[in-house]
Amino acid sequence: MFIAAALALIVSMALVLIRAFIGPTIYDHILAVNVFGTKALLLIAVMGFLTGRPEFLDIALVYALINFIGTIAIMKFFKFSHLGHPYANDSLGDL
Repeated sequence: MFIAAALALIVSMALVLIRAFIGPTIYDHILAVNVFGTKALLLIAVMGFLTGRPEFLDIALVYALINFIGTIAIMKFFKFSHLGHPYANDSLGDL
């Protein structure tokens, strides 16, 4: 049963990759990469269950946090064209 779940996840990851390559907007690309990361997280958890290694769940949780923070950072970069201080081009004397 879990092998079928793993195969279904792999197929859906392939479909998401197709969406990532043909998405019309940048937000479609970012959403597809985020969904791919979520599917990879689920695949790590299922593989951990299949191999009897519960520590894979810890790895999956860390991967979920990295996926979330990375998606937020990429969205901020494409919206504001930088990740740092919004007034990075101004001199420090103006503060």
